[in-house]
Amino acid sequence: PTSAWKGPREEIVYLPCIYRNTGIDKPDFLATVDVNPKSPHYCQVIHRLPMPNLKDELHHSGWNACSSCFGDATKRRNRLILPSLISSRIYVVDVGTDMRAPRIHKIVEPVELFWKGNVANPHTSHCLGSGDILISCLGEPSGNGKGSFILLDGETFEVKGNWGNGEEVPPLGYDFWYQPRHNVLMSTEWGVPKVLANGFNPADVERGHYGRHINVWDWSTRTCIQKIDLGKGSIPLEIRFLHNPDAAEGFVGCALSGIVHRFYKTEKGDWVAEKVIEVPSKKVQGWLLPDMPGLITDILISLDDRFLYFSNWLHGDIRQYDISNTRKPKLVGQVFLGGSITKGGPVTVVEDKELQCQPDPFVIKGKRVAGGPQMIQLSLDGKRLYVSTSLYSGWDKQFYPDLVKEGSVMLQIDVDTEKGGLKANKNFLVDFGKEPDGPVLAHEIRYPGGDCTSDIWI
Repeated sequence: PTSAWKGPREEIVYLPCIYRNTGIDKPDFLATVDVNPKSPHYCQVIHRLPMPNLKDELHHSGWNACSSCFGDATKRRNRLILPSLISSRIYVVDVGTDMRAPRIHKIVEPVELFWKGNVANPHTSHCLGSGDILISCLGEPSGNGKGSFILLDGETFEVKGNWGNGEEVPPLGYDFWYQPRHNVLMSTEWGVPKVLANGFNPADVERGHYGRHINVWDWSTRTCIQKIDLGKGSIPLEIRFLHNPDAAEGFVGCALSGIVHRFYKTEKGDWVAEKVIEVPSKKVQGWLLPDMPGLITDILISLDDRFLYFSNWLHGDIRQYDISNTRKPKLVGQVFLGGSITKGGPVTVVEDKELQCQPDPFVIKGKRVAGGPQMIQLSLDGKRLYVSTSLYSGWDKQFYPDLVKEGSVMLQIDVDTEKGGLKANKNFLVDFGKEPDGPVLAHEIRYPGGDCTSDIWI
C-alpha cells in the first residue's frame, strides 16, 4: 500500500453510466473522463463505450489483476470486469489496447451464471492472487436472495462455478473483502433482489428482506463459519479492511442504521464488531418517514490507513474521520453536496442533533446539484476525493426524481491530509445531464492503475 500511495496522479477515470429507469431507451455505457487539470479536455467525457443490450444496470467494477497478483509477470491490469446488477450479464472490457478508448473484449451471458452457479445479480468483483476473478452475487435466478460467489477464469473469463463450499449459504449478499493473512473473507448483505429492484419499501425491512449481518468465511475451506449480527434494519453495505495486509480489522458502513462498525479479530480467533460512529437520524416533515437516516452508502479508507471517508446520501454530506485510533474515529472533515434536507426543498427538519440549521443547496458553476453524494474514490496520495451522486436507478427515481431528470454529476473534494478537512473544488464539475443521448446516472469511479477500493494486498 505504501508503494501505491506514491503512485502517479490519476489522469482519467472510468464510470458506468446507467439509463435504466430514466425513461431513455438507450444502453448503459462506460464513460472515460479526463481528470488531468493540464488537459484541454479536463472534466469532459472523452469516450463512451455503449453496451450491446438495454437495461443492464451497470453498477460496480473490478480488475482482472490487482495488487494481489504482484510478482506474477504474466499478469497485466488490462481488463475491467463490469457486472450488471439487474440483467446478470458480465462485460469484460479491454482497457489495455487503448486506455482512453475501451472496447468490449467478452460478454458473459446471464445463462452462464444461472446454469453453472445458480446465482444472479452480480455485484462486487475482486481479482485473486491465483489469477481468477471472484464476484459476489445478491441472489439466484428466481429473484430470491442468496449470498454466494461466482468464479471467473482470469484468462478466458469462463465461469468456473461457485466459490463457496458447504451447506451454509447466507440468505443475502452484496460486497466483500478478503484477507489471506488472516484466512478470512468478509461479505455483507443488501436485500432480496426482486424486493429492492424497483424501490425501497420500509415495510420490507420489518419483513426481513434486508440484511443485518457480516458473514465470515474461512478463506482456505471456502465455508461460511460465522455471522456477526449488526442489528435489525442495519443494512451493511460496503466493507473495507485496513490496507495493511497484517491488519486484522476494518470498517463496514450500515445504510439504514447510520452506523459504522469496526470489525476485528479477537484473541480467541473469532471476529466481532463494535459501533464506532453513529450518524443520528433527523426528525423531518414532508418526507417518506418521520425519521430520515443519513443512509451511509459508500465508505473507503485512505491507502496509508489514516483516514476513513463515507457518504450520507440522504442527508447530503461527506465525512472524513481520523482513524489513527481505530476504536475512536475522530471527525475532522465534513462537506455538504446536496441531499434531501437543503433549504427551500420539500423537507423540513424539525429536530436535528447535529446541525443548527438546514444546509444551503449545493451550486457549482451555476448548476444546483440534484441528489446527494454517493460513490466516492480517493486519489492515491489522498489529496483528492471524487464523488458521484447516483445510488441505483430504482432508488434514485424514488428518492431523487430530479436526479433522474437532470442526470448525475461527478465532483471533486480537496482533502487536507495534515490536519483533516474537506472543501469542494468549485472548478471541477462533470455534468452527466448533458450527455448526447440525454441525462444519465453515473455510478462508481475507477482509475486505470487501481485505487483504494479495487486493490487487495496479500
